[in-house]
Amino acid sequence: MSAPEAREPGGGAAVVAEAYRSGRALWVRGALPTGPLPAGPLRVGAGITGRDDDAAASAPLGAVPLGAAGGGLGCLVVVGEAGEGFGGEQREFLERYAEAVAGRLRGEADRSAPPPLLDSALRAMGVGSFALTPGTGLVETDPALLDLVGIREDGFDGKTDTLLSYSVPEDVPALLSVIEPSAQTPGRRELEFRIRRPTGELCWLRLGCRVLKGPDGTPQRVLGVVTAAPVLRRGASDVARIQWLTAALDDATTVRDVSRVVVAALREPLGADRVALAELLEDRLAVTVLDPPGAGAWPELWRSEWRSEWPDAPVSALPTLQAALRDGRMSLWPAGAVLEPGLAGIGPGGLAVLPLPAKSRVAGVCLVGWDDPHEFAPEERALLTATAGLVGQALKRAHAYDAEQELATMLQRSLLPRRLPRLPGGIAVARYLPARRGLQVGGDWYDVIALSEGKVALVIGDVQGHSAGAATIMGQMRTAVRAYAVEGHPPDVVVSHANRLLVGMETDLFATCCYVELDMEEGNALFVRAGHLFPLVRHPDGSTEEITVEGGLPLGVLADAEFPLTALALAPGSVLALVTDGLVESSDLHLDEGMRLVREALAAADPADPGRMADELLGETGRREDDVALLLLRYDGMRVRPVRAGWVVWRLPDAVMHARRFSARTLRSWDIVAEADTVLLVVSELVTNALVHTQGPVRLDLTLAADRLRVTVSDSSPRSPAKPVVVDWESTGGRGLFLVEALSAAWGSVPVGGGKQVWSEIVVSRPEPEPAQPPEAEPEPERRVEPEKARQSGWSLGRDRGWGISRNRDRNRGRGPDRGRSEERGPR
Repeated sequence: MSAPEAREPGGGAAVVAEAYRSGRALWVRGALPTGPLPAGPLRVGAGITGRDDDAAASAPLGAVPLGAAGGGLGCLVVVGEAGEGFGGEQREFLERYAEAVAGRLRGEADRSAPPPLLDSALRAMGVGSFALTPGTGLVETDPALLDLVGIREDGFDGKTDTLLSYSVPEDVPALLSVIEPSAQTPGRRELEFRIRRPTGELCWLRLGCRVLKGPDGTPQRVLGVVTAAPVLRRGASDVARIQWLTAALDDATTVRDVSRVVVAALREPLGADRVALAELLEDRLAVTVLDPPGAGAWPELWRSEWRSEWPDAPVSALPTLQAALRDGRMSLWPAGAVLEPGLAGIGPGGLAVLPLPAKSRVAGVCLVGWDDPHEFAPEERALLTATAGLVGQALKRAHAYDAEQELATMLQRSLLPRRLPRLPGGIAVARYLPARRGLQVGGDWYDVIALSEGKVALVIGDVQGHSAGAATIMGQMRTAVRAYAVEGHPPDVVVSHANRLLVGMETDLFATCCYVELDMEEGNALFVRAGHLFPLVRHPDGSTEEITVEGGLPLGVLADAEFPLTALALAPGSVLALVTDGLVESSDLHLDEGMRLVREALAAADPADPGRMADELLGETGRREDDVALLLLRYDGMRVRPVRAGWVVWRLPDAVMHARRFSARTLRSWDIVAEADTVLLVVSELVTNALVHTQGPVRLDLTLAADRLRVTVSDSSPRSPAKPVVVDWESTGGRGLFLVEALSAAWGSVPVGGGKQVWSEIVVSRPEPEPAQPPEAEPEPERRVEPEKARQSGWSLGRDRGWGISRNRDRNRGRGPDRGRSEERGPR
């Protein structure tokens, strides 16, 4: 009990000397003169308060002896704030602190003394001891206790917080009741708790302690021992274990999570050598976890059948498991029991087979095996039975969750592109990450649409929410945008049509969208933005910027909303980035700051690898509040630009002839000779079909890119050409498309705005220039009708195909030889 507070002012040095001599704590409030202590066993210099005279006159002082009266250890001197005394709790703390300091000083003084003989015996038995004074935060331990926890002797600082840091968080409250006992705490305590050793191993420890209390009933000292708990024993702590297992399984969402909890709850506490958990799927057992995971720890038969980390086996091949699953009862096999080859070796010292019941069925089975002979105590059997029931329910719930997530993943993958098309003059990559909460499916989408051989459309969008409903709307919007785009509509019309479609749907959700049409030959891009984030561009010099695109309302808000176009020219080497708000905005990240961070990452990334560039933009893949979609396009520019020539076909009786003449002139200017007849025949057939079977304007386009010549005939009919089902020798038509198919490397039909395009690709070769021939070796010219002479004489010759000749009626009618309008692009 501390001494009463002194009321009369006295010398501070004298107070300290009196406390040291009497062995009692003294407390003085105010009016402390500074001065030297008289000669004696305790000598302190002048100015004991360390302050000036005025401050020292009003500062309280406490003197607490370190040890008994005249013990020679010293005295703890505490100076408080001016005008304030020491309260009861402060005095109690300082006295306990002084006692702990005295104990440490005694230990330092007696370090040379040999340790007690009992210490080595306790250490060999794995029994550690400790002593602590409540309220100080310090604890005295022996080497055996530090060995149990996994702390080196020279690395322990003597603090209780250090020991608590090794314990499992769920067990900290129970340990705190030992470290800081109350007046109502019983004199003796026993509990079991778990620690995580530095190696990652989870261990169970058993603690028994005695609380020493003072005359007033307050705890003064806690003395205890700690031992390992290799085997679960029936007691009050079993209830705590079941509670912990229930809480841990409640947090386990997937089958693998449940498996990890089972291993933590059974293998280490039971001292088992193997734990296997298998899920029952119809008539097969799918093993979800094997601990230890290495194949060498399991029987020879398992090693030979080891296909992967998760082998499976039919139930009929394991009669012991089949019987346990049929009866739904736990079976325990002692050491030396004869089992089928599939189970022999899992537990030579003992094997526990635990069916995992889940309502009216069995969800799986758990195997626990020991190498050394193991006795199954009745308490252990009851605990295993209770554990199996909890695990079975959790396994069934986790299986349903996994099935739900698998369905969500399949839904998301089916709604998004499986792969992006290869683009001439650029590389496109995309990434999608679902939100890690709730159903992992959302409304973000992206798409890359090849519009023609030189144009591509990039689309990114975000439907409100991240649910199955949002994913459904997302799939409909992606399909609609793609359909409108491949029809050949300009970007603003595509987005406007998609907006009207969403407005007409029976949904309250809206969507944002950014649509880009890029000419891969010229680098010209047209942007349309419907409530979405600005696109980002990384220029070839490494600088980045947000593209200021005029925006419209989000899709689904107003049917008559307008979506203006914004044009931008991209230089080869530029990287275009389209993102959704899940990447740049969250509860703790402002949108502007997120866009700045993405721009910095875009500038720092290496554009040589667009895939790695996209991964670096995503950053840490931790917990996300919203879906994330990212679409990158590195525009390189086309190395060989196609050469084009166009012709508008007039609907005249000799229109096919003029189309052939235009094609012949173009082929001569491109130095295409060997395949000229093939190209002219394809032109004739496609133009004839367009004139005969459609109405409206017809256009012929020739495009030469490297070794490919593309013939395209556009008309105003959306109906694709169809080959006849039956063509015999009596048929008078229908062979044209068969000829086109036979002569072309590839052909087809694509819809465009206001009609369609029928195209054919032909592989061509340009003749290399022949070396100059000497005059005497000049070959004699062939005797044949030249195309130009035939044209001048009024005849058009169809060569190499047995088409015969047809009379040119232009001269007879007094018309010019060329009917139609020629539009050529590229070198002549």
